Amino acid sequence: MGQIDQLTDRLDALKKTIDVLSRKGETSQRLQTMPGVGPIAALAIETFAPPMETFKCGRDFAAWLGLVPLQKSTVKQRLGKTSKMGQRDIRRLLIVGAKAAVQWASRKRAPEGSWLARMMAKKPRILVAIALANKMARGIWAMLTKQEDYRYPAMVRA
Repeated sequence: MGQIDQLTDRLDALKKTIDVLSRKGETSQRLQTMPGVGPIAALAIETFAPPMETFKCGRDFAAWLGLVPLQKSTVKQRLGKTSKMGQRDIRRLLIVGAKAAVQWASRKRAPEGSWLARMMAKKPRILVAIALANKMARGIWAMLTKQEDYRYPAMVRA
């Protein structure tokens, strides 16, 4: 029992450190305004991602993370599976956050006519989560290059 208590205390101390660090940085605070991005993901992006100016567009950042589909075509565009050829840790954190957002939307019902509701009606949950993670990566690129907080789509605002 003593070892479990020690590990629990250590985990609590690490959680406090992560919370303090994520509140200090302007970038990590900005990133946490996006649904699905928590303190750990925000700190990981701030720490491990190169400056957003190195990417020409949001799709390039998503490709760097490995969140874009492979293109296996010469004439007619056919998209394959997600490449997974990028930064593994940030990609995983974005997918976990996207899965949480999809799960929340399936319970609370995503706003009618929204992108998420349309995707959830047609596609399997995991595919929707990967697509949402891709969309989140593009949004993160836009937020950090424009130095703005996350803006909810017009349909979602109440």
